[in-house]
Amino acid sequence: MLDKKNILIGVTGGIAAYKVVEVASRLKKSGANVRVMMTAAATEFVSPRTFEEITGNAVFVEMFGDAAHFHVAHIALADFADLILIAPATANFLAKAAHGIADDLLTTTILASDKPLLIAPSMNTKMFLNPATQENLRILKARGVKILEPAIGELACGTSGKGRLPEPVEIYAVVDKFFTSEQILSGKKVIVTAGGTVEAIDPVRYIGNRSSGRMGYEIASSALNSGAEVVLISGKAEIAPPNGLKEFIKVESALKMREEVLKRFESTDCVIMSAAVADYRVKTPAAQKIKKDSENLTLELVKNPDILRELGSIKKNQVLVGFAAETQNILEYANKKLVEKNLDFIVANDVTLEGAGFGVSTNIASIIWRNGSVESFSKMSKADLAEKIVARVADLLNNDKKLFPVNTNQ
Repeated sequence: MLDKKNILIGVTGGIAAYKVVEVASRLKKSGANVRVMMTAAATEFVSPRTFEEITGNAVFVEMFGDAAHFHVAHIALADFADLILIAPATANFLAKAAHGIADDLLTTTILASDKPLLIAPSMNTKMFLNPATQENLRILKARGVKILEPAIGELACGTSGKGRLPEPVEIYAVVDKFFTSEQILSGKKVIVTAGGTVEAIDPVRYIGNRSSGRMGYEIASSALNSGAEVVLISGKAEIAPPNGLKEFIKVESALKMREEVLKRFESTDCVIMSAAVADYRVKTPAAQKIKKDSENLTLELVKNPDILRELGSIKKNQVLVGFAAETQNILEYANKKLVEKNLDFIVANDVTLEGAGFGVSTNIASIIWRNGSVESFSKMSKADLAEKIVARVADLLNNDKKLFPVNTNQ
């Protein structure tokens, strides 16, 4: 519940500002204490009086115009909030927030705050996809800012595409989830491996795979949000790690990943091996760049150690979770891996399915348990799948006797 939670809403100058009136209303009805800041441009779309009537609190617009309410408005507002929600967030606001520009009350308050920040961008599709906007979003995400992805649909400018502000009920649900998520892994130590390992051919070239690292990074983020102490050991990845990690360790090769995992395994409660570890490496990488002197190049490959199998052979009370990215006979191959490597459960997916492969934000997966039961999930975001995986880990860690679910389909 949101009872007595302090939520500060920042409204910027986008046409979708009218939707935020309902967001404020829902939050207020749920017991939250809501205050609203607006940019001057936002007042061209919605009157401050509307938000005042909905929230029962004064609305703040001018940097120096609200001295009667607070001695130093931007500091007091920053201190007030348990969470700051910016909706709609324009491209201009994203640019200023990413680069620390504080030229009005809203951006100055953001800069003065150390509280969680949730931003819901809304704008024309081309503006949203512009490389400058995408880079600003990347910067904000790297700082741990939560970005609520815009929806796809008809836009006020008459076009259709990605850029719509999510519906008020969806924004409310995200805020509610922020405050109601359980600390189911409180006090637990979790290692997550992610990304793809790379094996050197020479100083320039390597053998790699298509992993983006997103699934593992989402698992690390979910474990953090569930109260765990998280070590993220990552191969090559395309995204920034979440804030709050106990350790973030970048590795390249499978051998180095093995070294870092084994070094910490004895003192951990759980290892979730979502990394795409190379099965083979070049036996003798060249010391210098190989030149194109012949039509054919022969590389001698040797097998990498199987990190997951090794962990399964030495584990005591640790929970051990593996992944199986397959293209055929998914359940058969995954179950074999589960048994041979002494895993508690394995997450299997068919990477040939649309929305389940590498480089996408969604996945289609099944969890296979030691007793043979299977939980099959329809397509969902990798963030949502990460939450399910973390919840299953918590079930195991928080029960003296490890219980296994019955067959379910979701």
